[in-house]
Amino acid sequence: MLDSITRWTRRELFQRSAFLALPSIFRGAAVPAAAEAAADGLRVGEDIYRSIGVRPLINARGTFTIISGSLMLPEVRAAIDAAAQHHVHLDELMAAIGARLAELTKAEFGMVSSGCAAALTHATAACVAGGNPDLHVRIPNLAGFPKDEVIIPKHSRNVYDAAVRAVGVRIVEVGTPAELDAAFGPRTAMVYILAGPEADKSPINTRAIARLASEKRVPVLVDAAAEVLTVPNVHLENGATLVTYSGGKCIRGPQTAGLLLGRKDLVRAAWVHSAPHHGFSRSMKVGKEEAIGMLMAVEMWVKRDHKAEWNRWMSWLDAIAARVAKIDGVTTSIAETTELSNRTPTLTIRWDRRRIGMSGADLARHLVETEPRIATPGGRDRADESSISITPYQMASGEEAIVAEKIYAALSKAPKPTAPPPAAAAAADLSGQWDVEIEYLAGASTHTLHVKQAGSRLEGSHQGDFVSRDLTGTIEGTSVQISSSYTERHGDALSFRFTGTVTGDAMSGTLDMGEYLAAKWTAKKHDYRRG
Repeated sequence: MLDSITRWTRRELFQRSAFLALPSIFRGAAVPAAAEAAADGLRVGEDIYRSIGVRPLINARGTFTIISGSLMLPEVRAAIDAAAQHHVHLDELMAAIGARLAELTKAEFGMVSSGCAAALTHATAACVAGGNPDLHVRIPNLAGFPKDEVIIPKHSRNVYDAAVRAVGVRIVEVGTPAELDAAFGPRTAMVYILAGPEADKSPINTRAIARLASEKRVPVLVDAAAEVLTVPNVHLENGATLVTYSGGKCIRGPQTAGLLLGRKDLVRAAWVHSAPHHGFSRSMKVGKEEAIGMLMAVEMWVKRDHKAEWNRWMSWLDAIAARVAKIDGVTTSIAETTELSNRTPTLTIRWDRRRIGMSGADLARHLVETEPRIATPGGRDRADESSISITPYQMASGEEAIVAEKIYAALSKAPKPTAPPPAAAAAADLSGQWDVEIEYLAGASTHTLHVKQAGSRLEGSHQGDFVSRDLTGTIEGTSVQISSSYTERHGDALSFRFTGTVTGDAMSGTLDMGEYLAAKWTAKKHDYRRG
């Protein structure tokens, strides 16, 4: 076993773990998209998901929301069930939970929200409106508000700062200490920081920002969604005013819950700006069940034997590594991280593709598409080396044996590498402008592709509704594949993959948009005679 240190930020994990729906590598055994539903509908028990035609999976990937985060602890499930048996007044409940969270976490006060993103939104509203209902009912229209600006360092721009922007604030982005100092003004309501190595190492790190913000009397909010909960809290100790966490990740509370911890007056104001109180945040309702379940998860967090938990994860990875390493040409290594975010060991399995005829991407697809289903961080292929990673963070006892046997079976039975068949010659020249009609689930849009073709290779640009980005692709015979992607400055990544066929001056097929699912597309070569 080789121990090393790996540091993956929350942003990097999000980007490297794209979950693509691709065809199975085992062409002779198609797997249905869903399990066969029971004739009598939903059935409570071990097969609750299969009873409605949903195929559950083993989570060897991590606490990603798209695969339902973490599994709640038994104590959390029991607390939720007990809480569901009684009525309470939610203002009274949250006051009591806030005081108890303060005792457990050593923060001034705490609040349970409907997920970490909601906590970010409520905290921003507290900094903008301070619990004032005259202001609250006007959010996100901040016209006339005395404070309506939020400073965000460039290292902290990310897909999740949409929860801050949802309040209607104007974002002031800064990249240097001088820009940070100049950004503060009478309208500054808050500074937002995404926790992680980038924030720690930057010249405008949390400590530096907090010192300056304190002088300006401006609150600092830290987004620590995927981190372990530190007691006393590391971010508050570093000078932050508020910090948020996901409840459904490492803390193993309800997936729909989050935590806001920090300065008591602002946390209490955040509750005023959250549901069940009317206004813009009514949609972010947290029930008594989630609130009590989240509190129980924190109660258990401070009691859990985290060292024993880590040792158990390591033993699972050792067992998987020992099994697959028996295959000639397979090597393994285990990386341990000291970072707070996604703190888990990771096993990497590598093999030589000159000896084993299966790519990392093929293995990842096979694991998630065939039974029993296993979700992984995905496979990688570089030159002659392929690999796949296993994260034990959310696995259950006994699942390590299933993972080991399935990977062993797939790699040991993989065919010997063979030369790929020669590509078919391109049946058409796609060079030129193409007018593309995209049919989404409940709407349509017109995009433009500017294509240059050299043999079977395609390149050019893809003009979308607002942004132009580079495209690459191939044409083999009449089969066409064109891909483009871009990342917004705040972190949202959009990937488009057009797959289809060409017939004369027309193309059509399906569009894979990653997390935004699929669409249909048709394209016609632009007729310059008609403008």
